[in-house]
Amino acid sequence: MNQRPANAGDHSALETLPTQYAPAEVEGPLYERWIERGYFEADAKSEKPAYTIVIPPPNVTGSLHLGHAFQHTLMDALTRRKRMQGYESLWLPGMDHAGIATQNKVEQQLAEEGKSRHDLGREAFVERVWQWKEEYGGKILGQMRRLGDGVDWSRERFTMDEGLSRAVQTIFKKLFDDGLIYRAERIINWCPRCLTALSDIEVEHEDRDGELVSIRYGEGDESIVVATTRAETMLGDTAVAVHPEDERYRHLVGKLIKLPLTDRHIPVVADEHVDPEFGTGAVKVTPAHDPNDFEIGQRHNLPAITVMDERGIITVPGPFEGLDRFEARDAVVGALRGQGRIVAEKRPYVHAVGHCSRCKTVVEPRLSMQWWVKVEPLAKAAGDAVRDGRVKIHPEEMSGRYFQWVDNMRDWCISRQLWWGHRIPVWYGPDGEIVCVGPDEQPPSGEGWRQDEDVLDTWFSSGLWPFSTLGWPERTPDLEKFYPTDVLLTGHDIIFFWVARMMMFGLYAMDGQVPFHTIALTGLVRDERGKKMSKSFGNVVDPLDWMDKYGSDAVRFTLANGANPGKDVPIGEDWVQGSRNFTNKIWNATRFALMNGATVAGELPVDELSAVDRWILSRLNSVVTEVDGHYDNYEFARLSDALFHFAWDEVFDWYVELSKSTLAEGGRPAEVTRRVLGEVLDVTLRLLHPVVPFVTEALWTTLTGGESVVVAAWPKDSGFRDAAAEQEISLLQQVVTEVRRFRADQGLKPGQKVAARLELAGTPLVAHEAALRLLAKLQPEGDSFHATATLPVAGATVALDLSGAIDVAAERKRLSKDLAAAEKELAQAEAKLGNEAFVAKAAPQAVEKIRGRLATAQADIARLTAQLEALPQG
Repeated sequence: MNQRPANAGDHSALETLPTQYAPAEVEGPLYERWIERGYFEADAKSEKPAYTIVIPPPNVTGSLHLGHAFQHTLMDALTRRKRMQGYESLWLPGMDHAGIATQNKVEQQLAEEGKSRHDLGREAFVERVWQWKEEYGGKILGQMRRLGDGVDWSRERFTMDEGLSRAVQTIFKKLFDDGLIYRAERIINWCPRCLTALSDIEVEHEDRDGELVSIRYGEGDESIVVATTRAETMLGDTAVAVHPEDERYRHLVGKLIKLPLTDRHIPVVADEHVDPEFGTGAVKVTPAHDPNDFEIGQRHNLPAITVMDERGIITVPGPFEGLDRFEARDAVVGALRGQGRIVAEKRPYVHAVGHCSRCKTVVEPRLSMQWWVKVEPLAKAAGDAVRDGRVKIHPEEMSGRYFQWVDNMRDWCISRQLWWGHRIPVWYGPDGEIVCVGPDEQPPSGEGWRQDEDVLDTWFSSGLWPFSTLGWPERTPDLEKFYPTDVLLTGHDIIFFWVARMMMFGLYAMDGQVPFHTIALTGLVRDERGKKMSKSFGNVVDPLDWMDKYGSDAVRFTLANGANPGKDVPIGEDWVQGSRNFTNKIWNATRFALMNGATVAGELPVDELSAVDRWILSRLNSVVTEVDGHYDNYEFARLSDALFHFAWDEVFDWYVELSKSTLAEGGRPAEVTRRVLGEVLDVTLRLLHPVVPFVTEALWTTLTGGESVVVAAWPKDSGFRDAAAEQEISLLQQVVTEVRRFRADQGLKPGQKVAARLELAGTPLVAHEAALRLLAKLQPEGDSFHATATLPVAGATVALDLSGAIDVAAERKRLSKDLAAAEKELAQAEAKLGNEAFVAKAAPQAVEKIRGRLATAQADIARLTAQLEALPQG
């Protein structure tokens, strides 16, 4: 029914399988074997269709956390499945140089030595960072091997390696020549700790308690009140703005008023940006320290006065000079209070405060000369690619967040005042010349020429990742074969940071070709209570600890089983233990099959299949189709759940158990069962492999004698279905389940056998009496048999002799409670159907549903009444 290895059937290797699964002994050697055999290395010359995923490059400073393990598990599953389906599957690994984060690490190291980067100088400092990268960087790459990542290590890239640096210089030059990169003085987000500009998306806004003070500017009738949370910036005010239609201040527009604590007078200007309904309807204007004020300043030709240096220290001559910005805030308010100019104070005043995403320092808006990308045409193209269907977003409801970002994107500040990173390829001449240099061009030389000191934002180079890693700007065989990539799988939290950047740059650099066909967005991993994982909460988990304890497969299965598209993923150790139990179950069931001669050799004897065989093969094919559908919709939780319940419930708990009696009897039926058991396990292990690669590799190669499940064929639905067999075995399952439930209610021991009379005539269960007795622990009735309980179920009747083994009072109480509930349900259904108005007005489906409830209640009452009547009296 499915393709299998030609050399299948050699089971002498069973001796190599320990009686218990020990992940630590299996996983490492298997992974090294995969690497040695080159299974993950993609061939650009292959005629197979390509399937490509580029890894979201982890920071060189990073180590494997659960978020990485989560996304890597899903990407690995996708690429492993496609490889098995016959694709030339490439999962390309690499790392990001992580400008600010890495520079901070090395600066901290230097600080411990009593030094700063300025003590070393730029060249020596950059060399020191490279040394750090070689010694400490890329720790995560080794951890990826532990997880089983099937990446092509021969193509590993780094955002500052020679090829990617060439790509950065090439696209900068192209954007510059096309007028899409420019230099301008504007308000930027400035980190006084990292001493660099930040883009909007590198600023995290948090609600903090502050103080809102209302200050009176001017005197008497020509005074005006403004409110601010940043009183220290008033030292740089160059105007007060009001709305042009605000009657309260019309008499002041165009006049000068005295700026408190200074010797300056500033104008009152009318600007439509001001909201007359907010506060006093008047705002202070500090063009050098607020982005909105900067725009007002541009419209009214106002000067921009910088009042603090790069470290947030006040530079205005006078009593506040030399104070830190927060010290100055208190001092300014105190001085204003002393002059009687504080009209009102509100404390605490909760407002959003921007923090550097790297060091958590409060960000300072600052007027600065920086390099910018003009994003409007790039962002429009990125939006159009999703709107016209060239790129699909999963889940689709996440598209709104994407559009909200790209449709409202502001020009991107790409220069950073760091030393670690791609240095901006622009030279300045002695007479004001500006020259942008491409990768094959010589920079200008001679006295007075100097290169720009800044480096590019980390996201500038990572935005090129889908094509720079494949060799762009050269048209390499890799680029021709593997671009566009197929899927970008990443967290919804970096749509803004990374996804939009790649869309913009990919469409621009690759002549309108999208960088990927699908954006599959995941949620974030949280603890079992749904709480964000944080060191401050004490709930951060090192996935390596769980891998050591339970095995990598158990961690992977737990993560995949929680992966609903776009939804956050709660995870707890108990769940990993449950997944470990699942891998053990796979191991033990396959060992049982091997010990009993299960084989994949030869064709399936379709004409000799029992109903049980036809049932499991029918279910197997249905599951193949179901799993394929879930993969195509990136529904990892559903496909994992489907595989778990099929493998554990149907294969291991039912088919394996049902096969035991047949195997024990021997003969031709046993041979057929061995072949079916081999077929089912072969396909099930291949279906499971992308999510749990290690245990399935060890078992599949032993079962089939095949080279490796990594390169085995992905199962296909043969079309075999047998509804009658499925119905027949469903009846058997119902009876066994009901008997087991009854036994558990009565507190009978699992292995305790009970005498029973089975009335199966007229049902398909006649042929399954032996199996029913085996699974339900029912022994034949003897001469002294006396039925003390009767269970009518699925058209059959099971009469049980529980003399001395049953708590009659407890069973009567349970049945009476269930009977009362069924009678209540019957009364409600009869009342509904007896209401002529309801039947006349309700939808036909609703009426039919009530009739179904009525029939079910009647059947339950009959069954429960019979069971009560069969109980011993007294």
